[in-house]
Amino acid sequence: MAFLFKGILIGLLFGLPAGAVGALTVQRTLRCGPRAGLLTGLGSSAADCCYAAIGAFGLTIVSDFLLQHQATIHLLGGSLILFLGISLLRRKQGTSRRELENASRLGLFLSSFAIGITNPAAILTFLFAFSWLGISGGLAFREGTLLVLGVFFGTYLWWGVLTLAASLARKKAAAIDPARMNRVFGIILCLLGAVICFQCFL
Repeated sequence: MAFLFKGILIGLLFGLPAGAVGALTVQRTLRCGPRAGLLTGLGSSAADCCYAAIGAFGLTIVSDFLLQHQATIHLLGGSLILFLGISLLRRKQGTSRRELENASRLGLFLSSFAIGITNPAAILTFLFAFSWLGISGGLAFREGTLLVLGVFFGTYLWWGVLTLAASLARKKAAAIDPARMNRVFGIILCLLGAVICFQCFL
C-alpha cells in the first residue's frame, strides 16, 4: 500500500489543475453542470496515468519515442486547444438546454484526454517525482499498478475540488451572458493554444 500512498502524494503535488484543461473544466461546469467538469478532469487524469505508467514500468522505448517527437506532439495539442477556443468564440449564443442535456460524455472525456496526452514532458515530471520519493523505474506489476492508481486518485482529487468550486459559483455565473462567457473562455483557450504552438517553433 506504500506505493498507493506515494502515488496519491505525487498526484497531489504535481496534479494541480492549470492550463487549458483547467479552463475547460471551469467553463463546462458553469455551462453544463458538475458532471461535465468531472468528465473533463477524468480525461486529464487518465492521460497523467498513461505517462505515470510509462515511468513506473520503465517503458524507455515508449518514453524515448515520445520525447524525441514531443515538438510535433505539442503542436498537435496546441492546435486542438486553438480549435476548441475558436469553437467557443464562434458560438454567437449560449448553449441551449437541449445541448446541455445531450453533451457527449465521451467527447468531454476525449477532448481533455487528448490535451493531456499531447504533453510528453509529463514523463520527465513523473520520473523526477519518482526519484524524489526513492522510486526506481521498472517496478513489478503490483507495485507499478498501485503507484499509477495513486497518481490517478491524487490528480482527480484536484479536479473534483475545481469542479466543486465552479459548481458553487454556478448560480452567480447564471446571471452572466452565456455568449460573453463563451468569448472569455474562448480567448483564454486561443491564447494558451497559440503560446504552445509558438513554443514548438523556438
